[in-house]
Amino acid sequence: MLRNIIHLHIPAFSIEVARVVDPGLRGRPVAIAPPQSQRSLIVCVSPEARREGIFKGMPVLQAKALCPYLELLSPNPELTDRAFKAVTSLVSHYTPLWEPSRPGHIYLDLTGTQHLWGKAKDTAWRLNKEVRSRLQLRGTAGVATNKMVSSIASRILPPQEEIMDVKQGHEEAFMAPLRVAMVPGIGRFQLRVLLEDLEIIKVWQLASLDMESLHLIFGSRAPEIHQRAHGIDPTPVYPMPSKPIISEEILFAEDENDNERLLAALYSMVECCARRLREKGAYPRRAGLLIRYSDTMEIKRHLRLPLLTYWDFELYPYMKRLFLSACRRRTRVRFMKVWFWEFFYEDRQLSLFEDPSPQGEKGKAIVQALDKIRKRYGEGAIRYAKAA
Repeated sequence: MLRNIIHLHIPAFSIEVARVVDPGLRGRPVAIAPPQSQRSLIVCVSPEARREGIFKGMPVLQAKALCPYLELLSPNPELTDRAFKAVTSLVSHYTPLWEPSRPGHIYLDLTGTQHLWGKAKDTAWRLNKEVRSRLQLRGTAGVATNKMVSSIASRILPPQEEIMDVKQGHEEAFMAPLRVAMVPGIGRFQLRVLLEDLEIIKVWQLASLDMESLHLIFGSRAPEIHQRAHGIDPTPVYPMPSKPIISEEILFAEDENDNERLLAALYSMVECCARRLREKGAYPRRAGLLIRYSDTMEIKRHLRLPLLTYWDFELYPYMKRLFLSACRRRTRVRFMKVWFWEFFYEDRQLSLFEDPSPQGEKGKAIVQALDKIRKRYGEGAIRYAKAA
């Protein structure tokens, strides 16, 4: 069956949300950065600021020197989360198969829904109009037969246009004239080899390479890159789980490739999930990890937990092992998410899962003390050194 995939793209989502609250920000160069110091790095940039030469990762001091009238905002994750939930609430009316890739970016699989909604392009137009009229958020949408092409289409639309529809059979022709950097999964090192050593600038040039040449550059990922250069992406739209799930995620202020910092973030997320598991008396049987790189490539891993536990110091070793098996690229990491599901709920009358060892009892006593402190003074009141 012909797939119909829509990618809804609301550029600079956090800034667009801030503009709904303060319409005076519309049309002005705006950026978001942590307020700690002038050495903080820009984490989100409006199109107007981008035209002034501002880019994500630029130091605030440099950005202000380049654009003195730049409007700087502090991050407001709570507001961003509320706004994104409102967007996903609208999206969920069109199909149960929708997948958020990051705030302001959602894939919808409309395969087989033409008798309900009509053509996918018309549905994309209707969805975009609804988001704009009901939430005052301005976005674009790409329509294609796969996730990669729909995502790229939503990002390269000419100004004032809202929908780009790439027809079936035109995927390769659509990709051919694009810059080779647009192909997901090409890291900085490989991009340098393509541009500087091989003088491959456009996707059509990459698509013309034989598999042997691709193997020399990309190793075991050569077949995947070959498919993408030809406009092929079989990746499914992963629907949001309908069963109970406990998750935590982090969008790094600056793309990160330091394993110690990544593992610290991982421990912090596991710690938060474990506290919520204990509050519910829920022992997870399964766990998952998603890593999204700066080039938008995603790696997703799952495991069945061999131990029924809701203690972070027992869950973390399994999640660390999952991380080390998944995070093997040199490319920087932009986003991570951990989640637990398939729960067994404890009977508080029975001590089926108690660890009788003194070491286990001591660890649990420490964690319970930390839970009490955080409940009273907030999540960031105290933390382990490894999560700092």
